[in-house]
Amino acid sequence: MYRDDSSFEDADLVHEVTERDEEALAEIYRRHGGQVFGLAKRIIRDEELSRDIAQDVFVSLWKKPEAFDSSRGSLRSFLLAKTHSRAIDVIRSESSRRTREERDALLRAESVPSVDEEVWQMTVSAKVRSALETIPERERQVIELAYFGGLTYREVAGRLGMAEGTVKSRIRSGLSRLQESMGQLGVVNA
Repeated sequence: MYRDDSSFEDADLVHEVTERDEEALAEIYRRHGGQVFGLAKRIIRDEELSRDIAQDVFVSLWKKPEAFDSSRGSLRSFLLAKTHSRAIDVIRSESSRRTREERDALLRAESVPSVDEEVWQMTVSAKVRSALETIPERERQVIELAYFGGLTYREVAGRLGMAEGTVKSRIRSGLSRLQESMGQLGVVNA
């Protein structure tokens, strides 16, 4: 178990961390936390994100101290490599998030109809209502129930007490008259 002893090498401290010695991890942080935070801040340029990265690096060491291999280099190099890697991941993640947000904002802006489009839609809607008034009531009624009421042919037939074939026939002839009437009003080509 680690006791406040500056003669402990970094490798010894990591060994103590494998034994779940919190004081050893605190000493590692005391020795290397400044450099880890400093590197993160140089890469990220955001103090809060840099603190998060430093915390992630030391939590990672706590969870997997065996990932450090003293034969491959110093603990400082290991921690700084982890910091660099994590900082780059954060930059990529932030960049992707910004790109997504910008794309979503653009899509929302494009999906909002312009004043011209709204006026056109209102004009067309008024002309459709006018054109509907020109077709016989028996055809208008089935079209309104099917298209504006969202009912199926079978449901329209049941509601009006008529055969399904009759409903289809009236819708077909009513739509034909409606198209002709809308053509005359300048909404569609007849």
